[in-house]
Amino acid sequence: MNLISPHIPALWSWLLWPLTGLLFYGIWRQAHWRMLSDRDNLNVFAGACVAVLGLWLIKAGIRPGLNFHLLGATALTLMFRPWFALLALALILAAVTLMNGEYAAYPANLLIMAVLPVTVSWGIYRLVDRKLPNHLFIYVFLNGFFGSALAVSLVGLASTGFVALAGAYPLDYLLDNYLPFYLLMAWSEAFATGMLITILVVYKPEWVATFDDRRYLHGK
Repeated sequence: MNLISPHIPALWSWLLWPLTGLLFYGIWRQAHWRMLSDRDNLNVFAGACVAVLGLWLIKAGIRPGLNFHLLGATALTLMFRPWFALLALALILAAVTLMNGEYAAYPANLLIMAVLPVTVSWGIYRLVDRKLPNHLFIYVFLNGFFGSALAVSLVGLASTGFVALAGAYPLDYLLDNYLPFYLLMAWSEAFATGMLITILVVYKPEWVATFDDRRYLHGK
């Protein structure tokens, strides 16, 4: 979903901008900026941003503001950890916003399509990392497939609730014509993310910050 400005009450927009400012402050304070001082890491980060931006531009929609596209949030979280994943999605959303001119919708879109899926993806990764054995299949299936499916499903639920509360579309219409398709798209996200992470950990494990050969492969 890409919310548009007319769907967001002015008061909501004003209240969400300070939260966006706090998010950027958190990114500035918590992100390990030394990682980007390495040229290879910077190239991978920039390439990932461009690739996910391309996914966001390949979209379908049923009504204004009710669009469907892959998010890539879980893949970014596993590749760069949460703060750089949030930075990447913030930059991607900024590029999309510059193209469509929906500046008032930026904070709401950022919270729903970046903060929520990254938080869910990182939470699942941390839970799996602490509670389950170190195994490649567990890493790929739970973090890649299941994590991305759950993250996108929750984004669909959150966006449906947000639009309904804002009065942009009736809840019945969203439940019949929007949410079911978004939940179906979660499986596409799961397949794409799981396949990508599998390829990366096999051929380019150094591109996946949350993956360690010594933990998941050696001695298995």
